[in-house]
Amino acid sequence: MKRLTWLCLFCSTALQAQVNEQLEHSYYDVDASAHALLYPALDQASPIRHDGKVFHGYTDWRVDWRFWWWEEPDGRCRITRTETTLHASIILPRLLAASPAHQQHFAAYISALQQHENGHYQIAQAAARAIDQRLQLTAEQSSCQRLQERANQQANTVRQQHVEQEQRYDRDTEYGKTQGAWLRH
Repeated sequence: MKRLTWLCLFCSTALQAQVNEQLEHSYYDVDASAHALLYPALDQASPIRHDGKVFHGYTDWRVDWRFWWWEEPDGRCRITRTETTLHASIILPRLLAASPAHQQHFAAYISALQQHENGHYQIAQAAARAIDQRLQLTAEQSSCQRLQERANQQANTVRQQHVEQEQRYDRDTEYGKTQGAWLRH
C-alpha cells in the first residue's frame, strides 16, 4: 500500500509538456499570360519584399511558450508544466493563367520552392521542440522570479539559434536555388 501511494505521488509531480503546431498556407495569384517570361510575372505579383528584394515564397514563424512552476516553502522554484506553440505561415504563388510552357516551368519551380519553404518550417518545428525541452530542463532556482528569468532567457537563446540556422539555410541553398527553386529570367 505504501509503495502504491509513493508511486502516485511521483506521478503527480512529473513534468508535463506539450508542443502544439499551427501552420497556415496562403497563396498569391500570378497571371503570366501577358509575359514572355515567367520570372517577371512572379516578381510583379509577389507581395513578399524584404530589404529591396522580391521573393516568391516565404515562411514566417514564431514560438510562444508558457510554463507553470511549483514553489517550495523555502522559496525554491521549479517548472512543473510547459506548453509551447509554433505559429507558422507559408506563402507561395499560384499560377492562374499561363502558356503551356510557363505551366510546365512553374510546376517544377513551385515544387522546389515548396520544398525550400518546408525546410524553413522544419527549422521552426525544431525550434519549438528545442525550446520546450530547454524549458523542461531548466534547473530549480532559488526563487520563482529567478526561475522565470532563467527559463525565458534560455528559450530566447534557443529561438535565436534557430533564426541563425534559418539564415545559414538560405545562404547555403542560395534561397532555394541549389534545391531547384530557380527560374531563368
